[in-house]
Amino acid sequence: MTSERERVDNDSPWKEILEAYFPQAMQFFFPQTAALINWERPHEFLDKEFQQIARNAEQGRRYADKLVKVWQIQGQEIWLLIHVEIQAKPEDNFAQRMFSYNLRIFDRFAKPAISLAILCDTDPEWRPNQYSYNYPDTSLHFKFGTIKLLDYQNRWTQLEKSNNPFATVVMAHLKTQQTSKKPGERKTWKFSLIRRLYELGFPEKDIRNLYRFVDWVMILPKALEAEFWQDFKEFEQERTMGYITTGERIGYERGKQEGGQIIILRLLQRRVGELSQEVKKQVQALSQEDLEALGEALLDFTAMGDLLNWLQAHPNEAEN
Repeated sequence: MTSERERVDNDSPWKEILEAYFPQAMQFFFPQTAALINWERPHEFLDKEFQQIARNAEQGRRYADKLVKVWQIQGQEIWLLIHVEIQAKPEDNFAQRMFSYNLRIFDRFAKPAISLAILCDTDPEWRPNQYSYNYPDTSLHFKFGTIKLLDYQNRWTQLEKSNNPFATVVMAHLKTQQTSKKPGERKTWKFSLIRRLYELGFPEKDIRNLYRFVDWVMILPKALEAEFWQDFKEFEQERTMGYITTGERIGYERGKQEGGQIIILRLLQRRVGELSQEVKKQVQALSQEDLEALGEALLDFTAMGDLLNWLQAHPNEAEN
């Protein structure tokens, strides 16, 4: 389902998990760079600085970007630019954009950033890692680190044995891709991945954080989601570990719905133009089921009238 894919491509869970486990992310994906860093000194997320070099026009795609200040073992400060490319389709000018961000950081802050990319797409051939040009008197060759999540399909046993939180992140991402049209299989894997956290003896805080990521990305139809939740609560009761409460579960559902609203509103504006406050309120009043239906329908919209006609045809849903 298109609406499901759009929700899965949300950048929020990636940003949250990177912030919660940044040292582990570096050690998992980029061990050579991680080995340079003194992890006993606190790292700092430079969100304001990143906003100064990011362009609003580039926010239509699904990115999770983090600019982070760390300290080398030798004592020098270094900046890391971590880019997670969540978009399903490869981007032609990706390498140029990686260079552009690196250049903007140097130009704005006089800091040479280490640029690193995590690619979440499904194209095994797309592996950007450099940007260059060459003329008789001027040339440039910019290289950046790249990790392809698709490659971990062949390292599944290694992932299962790892207690790094990002092993769970990668497994959830891959199984979400592999079960896009197999909801029953996805439900099985979702339960299996969360059960694994308990079996590995993860602390309660880590189980909560990773549960949140898995629950965000491994979206199920409502009926299967209800079955999963029942199975999961029975599992926790058997282990006498009530980590995930019903109240938190409701919070997750509300968070997913709010995230879905934001994505649908963005897509509508790109399809039919600027939305009035009244139209925005009508969209925000839709139930989760109707929001997903609108996510499907908007693919055929070409003008504002198409959206208004759709809302008029769903008066009970849009008027709350």
